[in-house]
Amino acid sequence: MASFYLASFCTMVLIKFASGNVVPNKSEETCIDGVTIVLSFGLYQNSCPEAEAIVFSWVESVVSQDPRMAASLLRLHFHDCFVNGCDASVLLDDTPNFTGEKTAAPNLNSLRGFEVIDSIKADLEYACPQTVSCADILAIAARDSVVLSGGMGWEVQMGRKDSITASKTAASNNIPGPNSNVANLISTFQNLGLSRQDMVTLSGAHTIGKARCATFSSRLNNNNNVGISNSEMNLEFLQSLQQLCSANSNTTLANLDDMTPSTFDNQYYVNLLSGKGLLASDQVLATGDDNTREIVQNYVDDPSAFFEEFKNSMLKMGSLAPPTGTNSEIRVNCRVVNQVNY
Repeated sequence: MASFYLASFCTMVLIKFASGNVVPNKSEETCIDGVTIVLSFGLYQNSCPEAEAIVFSWVESVVSQDPRMAASLLRLHFHDCFVNGCDASVLLDDTPNFTGEKTAAPNLNSLRGFEVIDSIKADLEYACPQTVSCADILAIAARDSVVLSGGMGWEVQMGRKDSITASKTAASNNIPGPNSNVANLISTFQNLGLSRQDMVTLSGAHTIGKARCATFSSRLNNNNNVGISNSEMNLEFLQSLQQLCSANSNTTLANLDDMTPSTFDNQYYVNLLSGKGLLASDQVLATGDDNTREIVQNYVDDPSAFFEEFKNSMLKMGSLAPPTGTNSEIRVNCRVVNQVNY
């Protein structure tokens, strides 16, 4: 599995607030192409004061029309950060020089919301040209999607740059699959510098959104190779899924959380303890490892703990940086690198 380690990044713990005060142990300074980039709170207060309002307005509009879009925008940020850091590489279209990440197995016929990002970027380019990166747009939109689905908000660190290339291979290898067992999940997250708790916490993003039947076919076929025994399955739940997916498993969608599918809450974890995790990689958190089950139980008992840890884990994931020496820019069009635009 292709991976990259935080040890390979030029990082130090530092944060700058809009006031100019510096507080240690809160954020990341990253070297990209020999230039030091500091992720900051309130970065655009002077250079693009309307930036967050523009993003929120678009996200609010599309989520009101299609509540599922909240999960889609959140997922775009995840799939971006898991592949060579949070650099908007997931948004790049294929070119003669490289194959983008959109056709990688975890993304093909799965990721959506690209047109929403295009619209946000167009408005931001009108308001403050070449100021707000596409990678920052993804981070802000992810936060706003959680808020508009009923979750708590957090202040987003900004200052990311956009990559000038993408990697289909890395996208195919670095993003956890829906049939992953606990050991594979922990390994994938640890390769990024994320902990076991981060893994269980960020999996809670599946409290909103949908998945195609093909992604959880192992659940329907009673395949216990990922650590789910027959005695741990909710047979009534599985029978309902089998009925739903009997027509066309490639296009039919099921709610990741069948109780509160459009609300960002802790119901996802409640479902896991009831054997109602949709994906095998979800259900194993409660059945495949005592340590992950303990975290699941804690989030069932204390929803506020989940919200707080989700915020912390999102900030941690959102600070994943590209490898040292990577060239970057602030794209004018999130789908193509700048020299193609000129």
